[in-house]
Amino acid sequence: MDIILLGPPGAGKGTQAQRLVERKGMRQLSTGDMLRAAVKAGTPVGLKAKAVMDRGELVSDEIVSALIGEELDAMAAGQGAIFDGYPRTANQAASLDAILEKRGRVLAHVIELEVNEDALVARICGRYTCANCGKGYHDTFEQPAVAGKCDKCGAHEFKRRPDDNEETVRTRMAEYRAKTAPILPIYEARGIVSRVDGMADIDDVTASIEATING
Repeated sequence: MDIILLGPPGAGKGTQAQRLVERKGMRQLSTGDMLRAAVKAGTPVGLKAKAVMDRGELVSDEIVSALIGEELDAMAAGQGAIFDGYPRTANQAASLDAILEKRGRVLAHVIELEVNEDALVARICGRYTCANCGKGYHDTFEQPAVAGKCDKCGAHEFKRRPDDNEETVRTRMAEYRAKTAPILPIYEARGIVSRVDGMADIDDVTASIEATING
């Protein structure tokens, strides 16, 4: 079963995709990760992509499509794919249809994690991690048991991502809406779009996604 998982940065897409990988044996296909891996491995598509990136240009839809085709061909028979960050345009949606059709695959679901923008800003801007072991904390939802001391390793230094600020988060939200606006109507017309409350408890979000897939 192949699905597209949509949601703005911070909606929990990565966490939910990872759970599907673990529970359903699916494969998460993130175009950014795939590009880096292909370049590092020196595959034919990776070499082509590297030449384009070295010139400071954007990788074409044609190269991304070839990359996805490569990944699908390398997957085990019957293994489902989670498309993350692709497609982002109507042209890419058409390309994905062609890629899947060529391999006898069908896109079963497009699942969007819906969020409340103000709540998402609070969720993201409150995040910080232990500078030593990377354990995550939050100003509101998860403080260390002893103030200023990491529960996991006992270190006393913490850090925040520089882009975890309100202006950046709202810009990312606007970009997400602009990018997904062209593709959602395509899939809505097919009746395969489902929306899940991305602000719910992580386990509840997982349960809703699985109910959609199993339904």
